[in-house]
Amino acid sequence: MPEVLIGFPRQWVEFIDPADPRQVIKADLTWLTSRWTCIFGRGCQGIDARRPDAGCCVHGAHFADKDDRKRVTSWVERLTPELWQRYRTGHRKGWTEKEDGAIKTRVVKGACIFHNDADFPGGYGCALHHLAAAEGVSFLETKPEVCWQLPIRRSYEKRKVEDGTELLVVVVGEYTRQDWGAGGHDFPWYCSSNTDAHVGETAVFESGRDEIVALIGEPAYEELARLCRARLVLLEQGRSPLGLSPHPADPTP
Repeated sequence: MPEVLIGFPRQWVEFIDPADPRQVIKADLTWLTSRWTCIFGRGCQGIDARRPDAGCCVHGAHFADKDDRKRVTSWVERLTPELWQRYRTGHRKGWTEKEDGAIKTRVVKGACIFHNDADFPGGYGCALHHLAAAEGVSFLETKPEVCWQLPIRRSYEKRKVEDGTELLVVVVGEYTRQDWGAGGHDFPWYCSSNTDAHVGETAVFESGRDEIVALIGEPAYEELARLCRARLVLLEQGRSPLGLSPHPADPTP
């Protein structure tokens, strides 16, 4: 598979969140300026060889918190049999299950219960995604948080500086194989560092604007976008005094 090896050098940047001086944004510019794009239904081979058609939806989705589950529940109630292939199953047996004590969406026939098969008349892929289109809203509203974040990853670090000040560091980067845990190394295919998926017309920070704004806020996004654009200019001009280079999965100029 044309997948680059993990562990390659990355360029990170840090800045104070314009909306909160107690918070630092730490971002992976190598990833955010890459040409990755979701190729679900356009060459995606999935993370499980038994259900390659289901992309990364084979395990179901864990909820970030109670608010996440409550929001999704309100949208599930708006789904119809025309949009959701497992409508009757979901209403008869429920659409959630517990895994290691945590509530998540159920897995039915090897995929998330909201995954519609390719031959379903209501649309291939996530029923909640199709619902968003039908309702004229963003899929960020209808889907579990983890579903719209991937493969962007937000994590947190706590930092205490010498004067005793405590800062929250919000890290925005690539959701790599390692971030799935030990099982991630068993995936037969994975998209974020795969050349097959680095075919986007725009960089991740542009194509994923809404997602990143939802993760760090508008003021922080604007500063991050400025830094990403500056990096792209340097790369295009061939000026790399710090050894800057594109994501290794990106197409060669």
